[in-house]
Amino acid sequence: MKLEVQQIGDSLGVILPDDLVGRLKLDQGASLYATVNADGSLDLTPHDPTFGKGMKIAEKAMDTYRVALTELKK
Repeated sequence: MKLEVQQIGDSLGVILPDDLVGRLKLDQGASLYATVNADGSLDLTPHDPTFGKGMKIAEKAMDTYRVALTELKK
């Protein structure tokens, strides 16, 4: 999908078409996360890309300390 960069006030921006907004399930005020890849391409996602990494770290810690966490739960 080709998007045009436009002047919006003193900034540049991109207007997202309705079908893209619908597919991404965005509402006004929603956040998008931009990741610039090594090849210069850009990924836009409504999901925080660092969240998954943090969850993997948390899962590893819970597995490592499962016995201690079970004791603390009592």
